[in-house]
Amino acid sequence: MPSDTLDITLLGKAYSVTCRSEDREDLLAAVSYLDEKLTGVAGKTHASGEKLAMMTALNIAHEFLQFQRTGGFDMQAVKRRINFVNARLDGVLAQREKLF
Repeated sequence: MPSDTLDITLLGKAYSVTCRSEDREDLLAAVSYLDEKLTGVAGKTHASGEKLAMMTALNIAHEFLQFQRTGGFDMQAVKRRINFVNARLDGVLAQREKLF
């Protein structure tokens, strides 16, 4: 898989990161989201450096957990539903085979 070097900016500071070319757009979206969060936390707390990074990471982790708890994507439920649908399809196909 070919990798590209991507120049990004967070809080006005430039970084070079390596990513697969097919992940470029997703990474740019993540950079935009993170920069927005960093700027927001910095504006509210006047924190900087490691403290700012930790507070922002904590806020993002909290958002993620809230998303999961309030009906976020539940992979186990999706797998159960897929298995249920597959079982019903197998049953219908088995009955159809009996007709012929």
